[in-house]
Amino acid sequence: MMGREQSEKLFEEAKTYFPGGVSSPVRAFKSVKGAPIFLKKGKGAEVWDEDGNSYIDYCCSWGPLILGHCPNAVVEAIQTALQSGTSFGTPTRYENKLGKLILEHHRFVEKLRFVSSGTEAVMSAIRLARGYTGRNKIIKFEGCYHGHSDALLVKAGSGLVTLGETSSGGVPAAFAQETLVVELDQEAAVLQAIEQYPNDIACIIIEPVPANNGLLLQRPEFLQFLRDTCDAHGILLIFDEVISGFRLGFEGASGMYNIQPDLITFGKIIGGGLPVGAYGGKKEIMQCVSPEGPVYQAGTLSGNPLSMSAGIAQLTACLAPGFYESLHRKTRILADKINRFTYEHHIPCNILTAGSIFWINFSEACDIRKASQIPSGMPATFSDFHYALLQRGIYIGPSGYEVCFVSDAHTDEQLNHTADMIIEALQLVFTPNEQPHA
Repeated sequence: MMGREQSEKLFEEAKTYFPGGVSSPVRAFKSVKGAPIFLKKGKGAEVWDEDGNSYIDYCCSWGPLILGHCPNAVVEAIQTALQSGTSFGTPTRYENKLGKLILEHHRFVEKLRFVSSGTEAVMSAIRLARGYTGRNKIIKFEGCYHGHSDALLVKAGSGLVTLGETSSGGVPAAFAQETLVVELDQEAAVLQAIEQYPNDIACIIIEPVPANNGLLLQRPEFLQFLRDTCDAHGILLIFDEVISGFRLGFEGASGMYNIQPDLITFGKIIGGGLPVGAYGGKKEIMQCVSPEGPVYQAGTLSGNPLSMSAGIAQLTACLAPGFYESLHRKTRILADKINRFTYEHHIPCNILTAGSIFWINFSEACDIRKASQIPSGMPATFSDFHYALLQRGIYIGPSGYEVCFVSDAHTDEQLNHTADMIIEALQLVFTPNEQPHA
């Protein structure tokens, strides 16, 4: 049994400083067993906690660490930039270099703006869509998460199309009701929303690979329908690629589906895991951003030289020949081994994948496309499963609705070992009276 004495002690102390003892809610381990693990160090595909326990990590800082922890090229780039300063509040050469790197290798972005987080990127893209179109309402999909800005912290009510209802204290109902919430994979719902509010919908925003509430893989035809419908009604299409961007390929989901959104948002993967985000898209739309246009957006730490230098190093590595093919092959090693076992032993679980993203789906369904299809008993099952994995030295995010990530640093040996440990944990949860075996 792995001891957590130091983590437990640190968590008790943290609760005297921070709401719930954490700086972000999911870290509190509310939906799983035990106190949060306080991590101390990461290298490659492994992390170590304050009690000295080691884990093979599939959280990867929620996705951005596509090269693993502390890759030499990224660390050296940060150290070099650090020698000259941490922040200036002025343009730097690093911004130009990273911007050029992205634009030269991403067909769907003609101009972009760096910000400091994915939430800020999405918030800014929504404002830009409203400013460009002169319209007010937006359409989002139930099961897609776009950060914690007021207009997007909404939940759906009953019915095919609903005005957003606040899902957080402090969000005025009037703000939320500018957001229309529809179910994924429902063309009729989108058309009904447009019919109800003609000429007042600024944008449709979607995670083209929804990965914040399970891995809800969408039909290519549905995404193309959104593109065609936006074109027909003068609506902007926003792809939120904070997770999928530079993960599924250098061009993310946009490239995978070969669909041109009007705007795309990116997250911390473009900064090697440091705080950064970006939004970009068609030149004529981006030219509406201040100081070139009337849509205001600013940020003191936007284009921070440390984040930019780390991003240059990481994305350069991602451009290496065969990089993404290798990542996808590694993910299949893990998924195929587990899926063969669960199928043969009739365990209601399978691994769904998109590139190097995978989700441990506690059902036999292989085509879950919307939140309502996720089994209702999943959280309780996941809690026992998560605890069993921790005891076997495997770290994944502390929520069954979150996806996992494979990095370039994971070895075939680590992936095969992880598959064995996941199989053991599944047997412990689903067949507790049987001796686990891989």
